[in-house]
Amino acid sequence: MAKKMVQEILSTPSHTSEKNKLSVSTTEKTPAPLAVKTRLKLAEEYWNTLGPGLTTGAADDDPSGIATYSQAGAQYGFQLLWLSVFTYPFMSIIQEMCARIGLVTGRGLAANIRHNFSKKALYFCTALLFIANTLNIGADLGAMALGAQLIAPKINFAFLVIFFALTSLILQIFTTYAQYSKYLKYLALALFAYIFSALSVNLDWGEVLRHAAIPTIVFSKDQIFLICAILGTTISPYLFFWQTSQEVEEQILNGASTIKLRQQSTTTREVHHMQTDVWLGMFFSNLVMFFIIAACAATLYANGITQINTAADAAIALRPFAGEGAFFLFAVGIIGTGMLGIPVLAGSTSYALSESFGWKFGLYRKLKEAYAFYGVIIVSMIIGLIINFTHLDPIKALIYSAVANGIIAPFIIFFIIKISSNKKVMGERANSPLVSSLGWVIMGVMALAGSATLISFFWK
Repeated sequence: MAKKMVQEILSTPSHTSEKNKLSVSTTEKTPAPLAVKTRLKLAEEYWNTLGPGLTTGAADDDPSGIATYSQAGAQYGFQLLWLSVFTYPFMSIIQEMCARIGLVTGRGLAANIRHNFSKKALYFCTALLFIANTLNIGADLGAMALGAQLIAPKINFAFLVIFFALTSLILQIFTTYAQYSKYLKYLALALFAYIFSALSVNLDWGEVLRHAAIPTIVFSKDQIFLICAILGTTISPYLFFWQTSQEVEEQILNGASTIKLRQQSTTTREVHHMQTDVWLGMFFSNLVMFFIIAACAATLYANGITQINTAADAAIALRPFAGEGAFFLFAVGIIGTGMLGIPVLAGSTSYALSESFGWKFGLYRKLKEAYAFYGVIIVSMIIGLIINFTHLDPIKALIYSAVANGIIAPFIIFFIIKISSNKKVMGERANSPLVSSLGWVIMGVMALAGSATLISFFWK
């Protein structure tokens, strides 16, 4: 009986085979849209894994950093391009240590220093951090206002500075951390403006790659100071505090509300995600530095324009040589990077001071729950705002900021290495001997840069 049924099925009329053909035909046509959807889904999932590392790296390219990189390209052509390659692993190693400290201990960097070292050393570092970051905020607010005036010249400078300061404050104080972190991540995309503007310029890629691969230094006062300024604005103390605290904020967002829960909940998978996030974020940061230097070298330096004081100056100078498109992208980028960089500067200061003095802190808290934390942000923004109505030259503000960063960076890196190497604190996720050794090399380079900054500052 069963055999007869099988024979009947096998000899079913042709309409069944036609149906099968239709099914096969339909299947053959569907992979393309399905493949696109799959790729989009994978891209979305990958984007969602990125967070503090991406925003930290992008925030490094704030308007002050853009002005510094633009000056490097305008004054020395392609000569200092190698710094964008040189600083990438250094920056990534230190930021990865910071992120790992935050994930494993469940505390911010200042809180870890407070628990393991002298409070006096911490107070000294946070005081200098407050000064450096506040000067930087002032310079960035001014740069954003000038950048906006390039697009809309009739808008008053004072109005723009106040508008950007208030907008930044409102977003920091009155939005939830979940919303705010997404806002910062999308703002990081503003940095593509600099990549696109550089690609619109006719670059000599042979020269570009040669100078990126072979370090060149002229031992003059101006170049030494500029190299130190680039190191200071790239491997910057405010990024150390921000990165560590943002990892903690992410843990709190995911439900780990106490230090003990955060320490227990960290998985190897989370650590691997963090490492991908950090190294990609730092790569993005250095890639933007690379293209800014290259664009200014190919246009400004090539045409004898060697002095750039602000990011807006760079945009104006680019206009005749790179065209309206590059000019517009450069100007828009100043505003976007400022809206990303200023909250990171103010936030890192507030995290450092709040953790140093044991105040309640965190962007996940409401204003009434952390008056001191938000108070530091407000004070930093107000002083930065006032700087723009004094006669302090924005370049001098950047110089003073670079000096302060040069002094404190080696001290903070010392604490970072000691904490991240300590097995009592970090357990099995402590630094390997190789990573610790590389950390000490980086600290030595930054100490040398800090000393050179001070020498060049007083060098007549």
